[in-house]
Amino acid sequence: MLFDMDRRIGPDESLSIRALRKEEAKPTEADVITCLRALDHEVAMLPVFDQVGEMMNRISEFAPDVVFNLCETFFLDRAHEPNVPALLDLMKVRYTGAGPEALLLCKDKALCKKILAFHKIRVAGFVVSTRTRPLRKLTRFRFPAFVKPLGEESSDGIAKASYARTEEEALERARFIHQSMDRDALIEEYIDGRELTVSVLGNARPLALPPREIFFGTGEGSSPRFTTHKAKWDDAYRKKWGIKNGPAAPLPNGTTDKLARTARMACRILKLRGLARLDVRVTEAGEVIVIEVNPNPSLARSDDFAMSAAEAGLNYEALIQRILDNARR
Repeated sequence: MLFDMDRRIGPDESLSIRALRKEEAKPTEADVITCLRALDHEVAMLPVFDQVGEMMNRISEFAPDVVFNLCETFFLDRAHEPNVPALLDLMKVRYTGAGPEALLLCKDKALCKKILAFHKIRVAGFVVSTRTRPLRKLTRFRFPAFVKPLGEESSDGIAKASYARTEEEALERARFIHQSMDRDALIEEYIDGRELTVSVLGNARPLALPPREIFFGTGEGSSPRFTTHKAKWDDAYRKKWGIKNGPAAPLPNGTTDKLARTARMACRILKLRGLARLDVRVTEAGEVIVIEVNPNPSLARSDDFAMSAAEAGLNYEALIQRILDNARR
């Protein structure tokens, strides 16, 4: 199994499941490795930081039937994520999840939105402010706005200040992203509605799993409500404000089918395979607006993808085996 680290692992250093789960904060990796071994697969762990030659040598020596690819960075840079499956392609090794083309399309959130909009999939209106040419004004933009880093994931760079009521607030948040994160900024129309995720499993004929919803507690204040980095990952913060993820509450007639069709279509358009997850907003009128497409979603037992699969009748072991089978095909 291939996964990224934030440091080099010494030749005599071994990583235990406990270390991955606790010290290294890698619950997905720990859960997947544990599951693969429970399924009687022979598993070799390959943590990656910045050594291409060592990665190639280890893969060649082990000669895996499938590489379970959970690598999201290389040398701590998410921009290099597509290069890892590209290398696996050159080595003619089968691997799970998205290929380099899909990763390139999805990681540039602006390009992804343009492609989806061309194919008549509804997305929020947006503009991009770059580090080299930051925007000085927003012409004919519909406020409020939502401002986030262009190429980051896992809600990195998203906070309460990401919600901007005016041009001044939006441009200020974009400048903050340029300066503090050294990233381009996506300034998009804020969509008021329910926040859902739709997970997709499969290759040529992907299966859209039951939608999940993020429920915001009553104590955090009134609208707007959205998933900040703390609201997604800080358990104490989630408990304090009553933020929970669960099966989607009843939706307007036809919305569940619309979510499934949109998810399958997006996967085909963006050349996704194996698995993916869409983050969407559903308005009061039942409109489905795609916010982001995640080509390699988190796979820990407690994450939305695994929980959605369980709602569809696939326990965790069956899910991980299905992902392996998709890669073999």
